[in-house]
Amino acid sequence: MMKLAIAMVAFSFSVQAATIAVIDSGLDTKHQQLQGNIWTNLKEIEDGRDNDGNGYQDDVHGWNFAEQNGMLIDYKYENTYTADAFKFFEVQGRMLLGKSTPEDKEWLKAARENKELIANLQKFGNFVHGTHVAGITVRDSNNEAMGIKLIPTEVKPFFYGLEKEVSNKSLSADVRMKLLKSGLDALAGQQMKLLEEIGLFVASHKADVANGSFGTGYEQAKGITGMAFKVLFFREAKPEELEEITLYFMNSMITQGQKFVGAAPNTLFVFAAGNDGSNNDKFPTSPTNIKADNVISVSATYDVQFLASFSNYGEKMVDVAAPGMLIDSTIPVDRRLQVSGTSQAAPYVANVAAQIKAMNPALKPLEIKKILIGTADLKDFLKGKVVANGIVNTNRAVLAADLSRSVGISEAITRSRSSVRDVEPSREIVNPFVQVTPMALMPMFQ
Repeated sequence: MMKLAIAMVAFSFSVQAATIAVIDSGLDTKHQQLQGNIWTNLKEIEDGRDNDGNGYQDDVHGWNFAEQNGMLIDYKYENTYTADAFKFFEVQGRMLLGKSTPEDKEWLKAARENKELIANLQKFGNFVHGTHVAGITVRDSNNEAMGIKLIPTEVKPFFYGLEKEVSNKSLSADVRMKLLKSGLDALAGQQMKLLEEIGLFVASHKADVANGSFGTGYEQAKGITGMAFKVLFFREAKPEELEEITLYFMNSMITQGQKFVGAAPNTLFVFAAGNDGSNNDKFPTSPTNIKADNVISVSATYDVQFLASFSNYGEKMVDVAAPGMLIDSTIPVDRRLQVSGTSQAAPYVANVAAQIKAMNPALKPLEIKKILIGTADLKDFLKGKVVANGIVNTNRAVLAADLSRSVGISEAITRSRSSVRDVEPSREIVNPFVQVTPMALMPMFQ
């Protein structure tokens, strides 16, 4: 039976907009290319008062949880728009495709040793990240992006206040380990407390989908736990000790993260799998490893051709893949930029999830998740890498959502699979064996 393109399917009713909470580094609500896709709280007016009485004054387009105000973007950071900042992403893109020149490699080597450049790139990355992600969530859709600003702030070491105790070298190793794990639990709780508040905010505004292109990876966590171990034990941790406490810390964050997604049970949380190029089944990443009916984890691919070298994966812990290499999207002050990461793959899926919800508002998060996984294009290179063994297929998923208004989810998926063909490559064919892992710049983001 010949498979038909989705464009040939006539939907029977007007599709409404769905809301996506973009939990990230801010959102440029004035960007010309985002107009018409910015969520607005109709019960709030920007007048210095809390008109809707929800405790968030002037939350017209979202809320800044970093500074506790309604300002979602600080335009003073436009000064990070240097030629080198943009060149970095150009060079990175060529490296990912195996097309870098000797000059590119020399430039990147010098960049890594330029502390001023690295510091500026960090600020630049944080400034543009949220708007870039938001642009992907609303692209070619009626979706509306709600800005949730979450910027890492300086946190006192988790062992703050224990100096006198740990300086007593007579404490046994068991006591020190208990102190260490207690501190790790406290740090995990501190991180998740703010996220739980965000979850409650998202739920109060009835966001259909929430995108989370941020997190803590296993390698990043090792740096935190290794430093803590050294403070408490006055020596470097042995490999097996470091693995034990790092896994403990990650599992503590993931366990406590259940409160985050549990605060908004009617919202589907879409999380980036991470950029360590590692297996999330073995090396946990937070919050993407949270297992819940309203959570879906996303790996990154180049177009529909191969799994990105930097992308995390996991046969059990990562659900599906989506394009996340060289993704062109919006950045503040009416600019655009190509960026790569699972940060870009997650909003691709969030976009489709919102379209599914808009097509059939009766669908619950778990049902949307089933449609995304069940309608994916199966790929050999993703077999055993993600639950779906494939890449999200937008047209097939949206058709399944339309069909689900009259038949069950399983039947809707089956019919859509027989009606919509797999997505063909839209970019040049690239040899995946020449990929190079990009230099990490934004550890908070994926």
